[in-house]
Amino acid sequence: MQAAAPELRPLGIGEVLDVGIKIVWRSAATMLRIVVPILLPVQFFSSLIAISAEDPQTVDPVTGELVYNTDDVWIYVTGLIAIAVIGLLATTLVTAACFKAVGDAYLGERPSAKSSLGYALRRTHSIIWVTFLGWIVVVIGFVLCIIPGIWLYVAFALAVPVLLTEGLKGRKALGRSKRLIQGRWWPAFAIIVLGTLLTSIVGGVVTGLLDAASLTNADNETVSVLTSTVGGTVAAAITTPFTAAFVTVLYFDLRVRKEGFDLQLFAERLGLAPRPEGEYRPPPAATEAPAASGEQPPYWPPPPGWKPSPQAPQQSEGDEPPRSDLPPYWPPPQ
Repeated sequence: MQAAAPELRPLGIGEVLDVGIKIVWRSAATMLRIVVPILLPVQFFSSLIAISAEDPQTVDPVTGELVYNTDDVWIYVTGLIAIAVIGLLATTLVTAACFKAVGDAYLGERPSAKSSLGYALRRTHSIIWVTFLGWIVVVIGFVLCIIPGIWLYVAFALAVPVLLTEGLKGRKALGRSKRLIQGRWWPAFAIIVLGTLLTSIVGGVVTGLLDAASLTNADNETVSVLTSTVGGTVAAAITTPFTAAFVTVLYFDLRVRKEGFDLQLFAERLGLAPRPEGEYRPPPAATEAPAASGEQPPYWPPPPGWKPSPQAPQQSEGDEPPRSDLPPYWPPPQ
């Protein structure tokens, strides 16, 4: 079942955050079905690897100096690389699926965990590539000077929504994100910073409570693994959907402001304008079905399945509508 399509309009900074929070809150069950099945096992195995790959540093009891065991070093490094790769793939998939689900909810479609994960999975390689390109440029900006790095980070913040919604990849997605942000950099910066602070505070409080609960069994490896797994999953379940929501709402807000996306979407749903090639849109919200029969069709040409009532005169295919006061399509033009 589909929700009613929203009336899109330009939003203020506080409104973007408020809309993002409401979307995640109303779709909380869907977001959990996206995040938990993917990140829970990843967090569990990452915790096992982290505990198994012990720190290669030991203290010489005689000299008190740090001593490194070569074999332990390689095991430790391999474990860290495995954790990083697995975490990157899982986080990329979950984040993209959350972007898709939030986009559906914002445009009036009921989000689905299955369809969102499938949509993101088919584009994982493109998402990883555009994320990698963006971070390379951002890191170079930070190395040269911190301020360009911050500016580029905000300018490329919409690259993943652009990729998922418009089908642009790589440098084209980064360029498109930068053009949307242009002229609205400071509001976008404020939304990203405030959204990050909000999610970090909530996630930090939850994980802090779990860490405090595990201090009584700090030497128990089983408790450590379980606590790390649950804490990491809970934190991701909070931060990932909310971060995706803020960025996605910002993306559509900028398109409404700069490109009249609200009017374009409305025209597409009335059948007055074609959809841009390669651009994703959720289907329009369901409306009441037209009458299946009657003396006159509700609009012309008649809808599929419509049949004239027995007492009505039969119309041959290609005839003009019998009444001149009927609109050419439905809903009627403004």
